[in-house]
Amino acid sequence: MHRYSRMQTILLYIVLLLLATAFLFPLLWMIVSSFKNEAQIFADLRSFKAFVPTSFSLENYHQVFARIPFLHYVWTSVLYVTLIMLFGLLVNALAAYAFARMEFKGRDVLFAIVVALIIVPFESILLPLYIVVDEFGWLNSYTGLIVPFIANAFNIFMFRQFFLNLPRELEESARIDGASTLRIFFQIVVPVSKPVFTTVGILTFITHWGDFMWPLIMTTDDRVRPLQVGMQFFFHQPPVQYGQVMAALTMATLPLLIVFIFFQRYIIQGIAQSGMKN
Repeated sequence: MHRYSRMQTILLYIVLLLLATAFLFPLLWMIVSSFKNEAQIFADLRSFKAFVPTSFSLENYHQVFARIPFLHYVWTSVLYVTLIMLFGLLVNALAAYAFARMEFKGRDVLFAIVVALIIVPFESILLPLYIVVDEFGWLNSYTGLIVPFIANAFNIFMFRQFFLNLPRELEESARIDGASTLRIFFQIVVPVSKPVFTTVGILTFITHWGDFMWPLIMTTDDRVRPLQVGMQFFFHQPPVQYGQVMAALTMATLPLLIVFIFFQRYIIQGIAQSGMKN
């Protein structure tokens, strides 16, 4: 029996290794190709050399910075994603705490609506959202990029599930001492909820770093154009050089890889501690 279990474990690791390799190959090809010239990329395309750095040059990276305002695109993405993350943590956590701890008429119905919104695809609200943002005069502005995405149904759900699992004793003791609801939230609940705050923050960053459709339709110039949209215009800017395209993609992917590598354990911990308590 012990030997059978050991064989199962070995087989599982082999399957996971094969899957990891399959997912990593495109990423490896992109990074390696970013250091090759155009001719070398296509010469190595049909062999294993496509994944081997047969040549090494930073010229593709130099050309990306020369042809487009790449650092400005990065700054725009960092700014608006960070603001969405920070304001979102505050708004979604407060909303979730109200659903988890406060008693008010229609609470369960409102929360059911929030949960239902999780499955609504963004494409179905794209046009109405565009019309509303246009009416407010927020097109081609940071406000239009940030405000519509501060409140997030899934993040509210995550926070609420975590708060439900917190013991009430500390909150009740503070309330007896005369602490207000907001003071209890910021001084007692928030400090013990670091795992879920970290998880939601990381997931928000990863989600909005790759935003494309909404910034594409509501930005018209480079002043507020984020990285993903700016790169799309670069990809169609003649002459199209695939080595430079790979260099731009590598630099755009690097922040996500860093976040995932250093914070993946917090994501797992936060989701595990959120639980599925009703």
